[in-house]
Amino acid sequence: MTMTRRAMLAAPAVLRAQSRTEKLRVASVGVGNRGSYLLKHLLEVQDAQVVAVCDLLPDRVDRAASAVGAKGGSAKTFTDLRKMLDEVKEIEAVVLATPDYTHREFDIEILKRGKNLYAEKPLALTVEDCKAVVKAAEAAKGVFQVGFQLRHDPARNAAMQWILAGKAGKVLQCHGMRHGGDLPRDIAWYFDKTKCGDIVTDQGIHILDLFRWAVGKPPVRCYGDGGTTLFVNDPPGRTVMDHYSLIYEFEGGAQINFSHHYFDPPGWTGIQERVFGSEGAVDLAKAEFQPRTSRQRTKLEVPNEGKDSTYMSLAAFVENVRTGKKPLNDARSALEATVVALMGTKAIYEKRVVTWAEMGV
Repeated sequence: MTMTRRAMLAAPAVLRAQSRTEKLRVASVGVGNRGSYLLKHLLEVQDAQVVAVCDLLPDRVDRAASAVGAKGGSAKTFTDLRKMLDEVKEIEAVVLATPDYTHREFDIEILKRGKNLYAEKPLALTVEDCKAVVKAAEAAKGVFQVGFQLRHDPARNAAMQWILAGKAGKVLQCHGMRHGGDLPRDIAWYFDKTKCGDIVTDQGIHILDLFRWAVGKPPVRCYGDGGTTLFVNDPPGRTVMDHYSLIYEFEGGAQINFSHHYFDPPGWTGIQERVFGSEGAVDLAKAEFQPRTSRQRTKLEVPNEGKDSTYMSLAAFVENVRTGKKPLNDARSALEATVVALMGTKAIYEKRVVTWAEMGV
C-alpha cells in the first residue's frame, strides 16, 4: 500500500479523559491487516461505539463499515483523516493502525485535535520522532496508549505481576525466541526498512518490551548480528532482514538474549518468552513458574484467562479514558520500548556494541 503523509491530517484542541456513563465514541483509522483486527475487537468492547472509519483504500473502508453495521452500529466513512476529524465532531477517541512511517505525524496531529488516542507501535522510526510524539502526548490532557497488547495478554500479564512482585527473585536473564514464517506478501511496506524500521522495530519489539518491563529499566548496551540469508530480494526490493540475534546488558548484570527469524518449519520452534530469576524461572506465555531447585512447576492464577490480548488492550484503553488511569503502555514506556528496538537495529547494522547513552533518549 502506498501512503502519502498529507492524505490523513488536521489541527488543534484540548484533550480530556472523562468519567462517563455513555459509550465512548471512537473512530477507527487504518483498517487493513492489523487495523481490521483491532476493529473486530473494538466492536466487542461494551463501552465503545465506533462512529467513523477511515482508510486510504475505499474497499477497506467499505468492509470496515459493514463490520460495524453487522454489530448493529453505523459508521461514517472517509478516505481522508483531516476531513473525518473536521466533519465528525463527536469523535472522542481514535484507534490508529496506519503504517509505521506515518506514526509520528498522525499521532501528533490526532493529539492536537483533542482526541484520546490508541496508536499502534512503534512510537516512531527515529529517536527524535519518538521524543516529538512523547512531547505531544504529555502536552495533551487525555489518554495516549500505544499498542503493546502483549502487556494485556492475560497469561503474560499474570506472569509479569508474579515477577514484579519479586516472587521469581532478582531477574538474571530474559530468553526469547520469535521463530516463524515470513511476513505477509500482500503488505509491501513490511519489506521496506525505511517504512517499517526493519523487523526488530516492527515485530520483535513486542517481546523485547516485555523483557524490558521485567528487568524494570532500559539496557546499558546491546550487540548482535543479523541479515537476510533465505529471502534475498524476496519479495523483489526487500530491504528488511529475515533473521537476527541480540544480547542486551543491564546495570546489575541482567541480560536479554533474543533470537528472531522467518525460516522456522511449521510447529517447530515458535515463540518463547522466559524470565530467569534467582528464585526460579517464569514462562510468560504459559504463565508458569518453576523454582530454580525443583522440578515442580506452578501454574499461575490468570484472571480473564483465554481472552484475546488485543481485546484486553482496547478494553483497557476505553476504561483508561473513562477514568483517567495511566496506561500500562503510555508514551514514556513506549519511548523506551521503541528505542530498545532502534538500539538493537543499530547494533546489527553497524556491527558494534551500541550504548543506551548514545541513543540520546
